[in-house]
This record gives sequence, structure tokens and C-alpha cells, in this order.
Amino acid sequence: MPFSQALQYLLAGLTTGSVYAIVGIGFNVIYSSTGIINFAQGEFLMLGGMIAITLQRLLPLPLAIAASALATGAIGVVLYLVFISWLKNPAALRMIIITIGLSILVREAALHLWDEQVHALPFFSGDETSSVALLGARISPQVFWVVGISVLMVAALGLFFRFTLLGRAMRACSESPTASRLCGIRPSTIVAFSFFLAAAMGALAGAVISPITQTQYDMGSSLAVKGFTCAVLGGLGNSAAAAAAGIVVGVLEAFSIALLPIAYKDVVALTILLAILFLRPQGLFAPRALRRRRAGAGAR
Repeated sequence: MPFSQALQYLLAGLTTGSVYAIVGIGFNVIYSSTGIINFAQGEFLMLGGMIAITLQRLLPLPLAIAASALATGAIGVVLYLVFISWLKNPAALRMIIITIGLSILVREAALHLWDEQVHALPFFSGDETSSVALLGARISPQVFWVVGISVLMVAALGLFFRFTLLGRAMRACSESPTASRLCGIRPSTIVAFSFFLAAAMGALAGAVISPITQTQYDMGSSLAVKGFTCAVLGGLGNSAAAAAAGIVVGVLEAFSIALLPIAYKDVVALTILLAILFLRPQGLFAPRALRRRRAGAGAR
């Protein structure tokens, strides 16, 4: 394979992998606070793109994207309050079924609101014909936006959890909701915020990739599978590892096109997911505390 072609595949993998990383982190944000695996996470990316496309007809593009992220975050909170908050210690299988049902509900609502046509935001800089030469490969300027904003989101989330009171409260709730209550933290509020944060992050990623991938009402399901693969590969609860896993999955998927027909591209993520679930279900980089809790649960 020529070097320029390999570089082209690598850049494509980094672009899609950055998006998968954001979806995987969204899974982790909610899982860390609640223990819920939210299979509606992919729909938040779709909503972010669709709402931004609608609002950019009325607002400047940056304001439309910001408003889309806030609106999608609010939708995430509403879904939590209406369908999840009132449940008392639900079984994991029940929560999985509920979140899958929510993804179907959101997808069908999007179909009625925006039809089944493909939509897209304008490129943030340049247009669809613009490209930058890089060591023999050609890359759209929008790719720099995708990768750059994804890196900033991951870094900002890490700083948020490490240095802010709210981030520390979310970490405390994930470790022990009972102890958090004794310290004056309201777990219900923290969980609602975790849904807002995951939805808003997903919406921002969905808006950024819209000029490249375009946005359609049914795009969320595939992204949810890829994001869940990244979350499991990195170890549920480990956002930094999920980000790295997203890049790995994106690059492997991109290079698979050189060996397999493009119709089999999604098989890569599913194969990785099945292999991890069979061989190392705790993930490659599961946090030690999480491994200890799972081991203790298994012993009981």
C-alpha cells in the first residue's frame, strides 16, 4: 500500500475515531454516575446535527451549534426524568430495554420532524471542494475541526472531573451514592446533570461531523454500537481509555476498507465488541476500583 494511501486511511480513521470516542465517553459519563448503559446515546448526535441544521437558518452557525447542544442536553434530562428517574433499583436488563426503546422513540420523532432526507450543516471553513495536501494525502479542513474539537472536549471533561466541585460530586456518586447523600450531595441532581452533559457532548460532536458525514434521522443506531464498543474496549467507567479505544476502532475500520468490501465496514466494530465481551469483559483498561467492585459482586 502506498504511503499516501495509508496516510489517507489513517486520517479518515482519526476523524471517525474521534466521533466514536465522544460517543463512548457519553456512555461512560452516564454509566459512571448511574450504572446505566444508555443505548440512546447515538441519537443525541443525530439530534445535535438536526437541531443545528434547523437553527442555522435563523442564527449564526456558532450560536446555532451552541443552542443545539443546550437543547439536546435538555432533551436528555427530560428523557431521564420521564422514563428513568422514578424507577427504584431497576435491573440492568430492564434499563437496557428502556434505553433501546428511547432510541427508537427519538428516532421516530426525528423522522416525523425532519423527514427521511439527508441534511447537512455548511462546512465551518472552505466548502466540500476544499482540501489540504498533507504528505500526498488530501484532507478536508472540516477534519481539523472534528479532531480538534473532540480533543478539546476530552481534555475539558478530564479537567472538569478532576478540578471542579460538580465533577468531584459526580465521581463521588459513582463510588457510593449513600456516602454522597451523607455529604449533602443529591444523587438525583447529579444523575440528571450527567444525562445533560452526555447529551450536550453528543450533540456538539453530531454538529461538527454533519458537514462531512451528513445527518439523517437513523444514523444514531450505528454510532451507538460503535460508541458502546469503545466504552467496553476501554473499560466502562474509564473515559480516557474510551477516547483511545475510539481512535483504535476508527483506524481499524478505515484500514479494513483496503481488505474488505465497504459493506463489511461495520463488522470490524462488532467483531471487536464480541471479542472483548468473550475474552475480557471488564475491558482492556478498566479502573482498578471498578474491577474490585465487579470482583466483589461476583464473589457475592
